[in-house]
Amino acid sequence: MAVKDRDRFSTATRIRLLGEQTAARVYRSQTRRQARRSRLTGRAAFLALVVCSLVVALAYPMRQYVSQQGEIDDQQRRSAEAAQRVEELRDEKARLQDPAYVRRLAREHLHYLMPGETGFTVNDPDAEHRPRTDQGATDRPWYDNLWDGVDSADRH
Repeated sequence: MAVKDRDRFSTATRIRLLGEQTAARVYRSQTRRQARRSRLTGRAAFLALVVCSLVVALAYPMRQYVSQQGEIDDQQRRSAEAAQRVEELRDEKARLQDPAYVRRLAREHLHYLMPGETGFTVNDPDAEHRPRTDQGATDRPWYDNLWDGVDSADRH
C-alpha cells in the first residue's frame, strides 16, 4: 500500500504542480497582454497627439496657400484680360491710321459729307405716335432745365 499511496500522492502532487504551473503561465500571459495593451494604448495616444498637432500646425498655412492660389489665378485672369484689351487697342490704333477708316467713321457717327455730296434727312413717320420722354422740358424756361441738369449731375 505504501507504493500505491506514493504513486497516488505523486500523481496528485503532479497534477497540483501542473495546475499551478498552468495558472502561473496564464497569469504571466495575461500580465504581458495587459502590459502590451497599455503600451499600445500609449503609443496610439502619442500618435494621435502627433497627428492632431500636425493638423493644427498645418491648417493655417494650408488655408493661406489655397487663398493665395485663388488670388494668383484671379490676377492671372485679369492680366490676360488686360493683355487682350491692349491688343484690341493696338488694332484700333492701327485702323485709325487709315484715312479711309477715319472718313467712314466721320460719315457714320458725325454725319459728315464729302464735297459735292448732298445730304438728306429722313423723317420717321411713326415718330409722332411714339411718346417723348422729355416732354416736360419744353414747357419750362431754359434756365430751369439748366439747373435741373446741374442738380441731376450732382446726384450721380
